[in-house]
Amino acid sequence: MKKERIAVAYSGGLDTSVIVKWFQETRNADVITVTGDLGQTKEIVGVKEKALATGALCAYVIDLKEVFATQFIFSALKAGALYEHTYPMATALGRPLLAQTLIEIALEENCTAIAHGCTGKGNDQVRFEVAAAALAPSIKVIAPLREWEFKSREEEIAYCHKHNIPVQATKSNPYSIDENMWGTSIECGILEDPTVPPPEDAYQRTVSPANAPLDPAIVKINFHEGIPVALNNKSVSSAELIMTLNEMGGKNGIGRIDLIENRVIGIKSREIYEAPAAVILHFAHIELERLTLDKETMRKKQKVSIDYADIIYNGTWFSPLRHALDAFINETQKVVNGASENSLYDTKLATYTNEDSFDHNASEGFIKIFSLPYKTFYSVNKRQLPK
Repeated sequence: MKKERIAVAYSGGLDTSVIVKWFQETRNADVITVTGDLGQTKEIVGVKEKALATGALCAYVIDLKEVFATQFIFSALKAGALYEHTYPMATALGRPLLAQTLIEIALEENCTAIAHGCTGKGNDQVRFEVAAAALAPSIKVIAPLREWEFKSREEEIAYCHKHNIPVQATKSNPYSIDENMWGTSIECGILEDPTVPPPEDAYQRTVSPANAPLDPAIVKINFHEGIPVALNNKSVSSAELIMTLNEMGGKNGIGRIDLIENRVIGIKSREIYEAPAAVILHFAHIELERLTLDKETMRKKQKVSIDYADIIYNGTWFSPLRHALDAFINETQKVVNGASENSLYDTKLATYTNEDSFDHNASEGFIKIFSLPYKTFYSVNKRQLPK
């Protein structure tokens, strides 16, 4: 019988650390780990060495920062995609790229299956497996957390201690943390009680607004067709721009989100997010759109933004609908530039000074036409007037 060869999406966190050893013990499988560097700062350090020490046959660590920024993050930014009007979806945006990279390496290595460390009641299992179905329909997907014997994170921690596998999670610090350049998500432990304010030790990259500097930090962000391209008139790479804003925003108490959200699988969950750069860029982007998009295009795009956010959150990134919506979004973004020639704000039309060029007399005729449908309806249906 051919020995199993499994490519594991490996973060180096608690769950995937257990998976590598568990596959060897229970399936006698060769394990290949695949780690995508999406700009995370903690678990990426020493992750290759840790995977090999845990028993992986080989360990890939792929630098995906610039691809993640340009092809995934900025697509969502141009779309104005915030899940339930709040969440910038750092984790959700990273999953399709990680799944794509995992599948590419699995095929190169002639693996018999791929595996992920997602729980059986989370969103990420859907995102990984829908991506796999789209990109490699015949590949086998294994989800150990849906089938193994461990019933709690505490049991996994004990397993790691038994096998001398180093992990950051402890019984006193049981947070589950996922990080990339677009944001950090924190869950588990005391955070599962929505009536309890998040303790300060849950936060990883932001200071409390109460402890932020009193003097404001001012930054100029240059946009070209909806994409940020420079800070303070200095061109930088997309990844560097995001990480610089993360540092600036985090120091100034920007980016904390405490959210009760609707998961894909039908439950509500309490999530803590930190996303300084995402909060700053989404705010700047929408304000620039207020200046440069006409009213009807902006209204339509606001509706599309909701659909686009659902696509990302629900894990259907590799879908015909997302590609179709990109065509509309990219067309709207051609005028979303940080240059005055694209601004639709006309001071002479807006002012109430003697510089005013607005034709006030034209308003009378406009109001007559604008109100005509309502005037006609209530002239015919007099009894239906609201009381």
